[in-house]
Amino acid sequence: MPKKILFLTSTRADFGKLKSLMRAVDLAGEFILHIFVTGMHVLPKYGNTGDEVEKAGFKSIFKFINQKSNDTMDCILANTIQGLTSYIGLQKPDLLVIHGDRAEALAGAIVGAFNNILVAHIEGGEISGAIDESIRHSISKLAHLHFVANTEAKQRLLHMGESSANIFVIGSPDLDLMSSDTLPALEEVKRYYEIPFERYALFTYHPVSSSLQNLMARSKEIIATLKQSDRNYVAIYPNNDPGSEIIIEQLEALRNDKRFRIFPSLRFESFLVLLKHAEFMIGNSSAAVREAPFYGIRSINLGDRQNGRFQCDSIINTPETAVAILA
Repeated sequence: MPKKILFLTSTRADFGKLKSLMRAVDLAGEFILHIFVTGMHVLPKYGNTGDEVEKAGFKSIFKFINQKSNDTMDCILANTIQGLTSYIGLQKPDLLVIHGDRAEALAGAIVGAFNNILVAHIEGGEISGAIDESIRHSISKLAHLHFVANTEAKQRLLHMGESSANIFVIGSPDLDLMSSDTLPALEEVKRYYEIPFERYALFTYHPVSSSLQNLMARSKEIIATLKQSDRNYVAIYPNNDPGSEIIIEQLEALRNDKRFRIFPSLRFESFLVLLKHAEFMIGNSSAAVREAPFYGIRSINLGDRQNGRFQCDSIINTPETAVAILA
């Protein structure tokens, strides 16, 4: 009897990282692939990115709306637990694969552990100093198998009491896609998204849950600094975390600025192509400290959201102030 493997995906980013593994499972012939699609994927505001899962050709897909606008993280967690529990009761998977540090991934770890289902966690052992880190470590303690990005992450899991036999260092899981020769051409991506720039930088800025009180002022100063720099920017919405509305509102105010192109989301493959050919990336996204260095692209990492992540020489860490950014 083929083993059933269930993947949980809730964002454009984690699907990009999980896609090649999903494909390998689907083509192996000895497994039955199921995909539980939820979170940002099913929110029209963020581009209905769950459609990309279907366009990838996967068959057994279940979409679950786990939130309404402005739902808090605890409500999202509770709703996801309820929906996933019902789905697992029907499908009875042998293995549940989750990624990262989102509330939906924590729900997956809880449901899997409580139902005696083997849980595999990808990219555990990372630190950031925000609530994301606490969520990620909680997931790791509930998971049974750990696929980490580097030896530092492995050491952290060992210090947390996880067994070395269950920890595997695999690198960043999107490297297969990043080094693939099937990525679209730059001109194709620019034509599809109507990006007129010859030279541009990428900008993605996420709220940090532990410091929301100054988010309005910080994000205003950052965006004003980008305008002052007199460069072209491809800007992407933040994740749907508390405070994201503040950033989105300020991005939308740039719609008529000819030096900015604003997108709720980009296909992960398209994002990688744009990143590969960008002058630099600026913001506080993990892509600035993971994907950008792989392509040799300089990054300006703002603030402390990525504190503790492995750093390359191409990354410039700077405070979220105009003086520091323009220095």
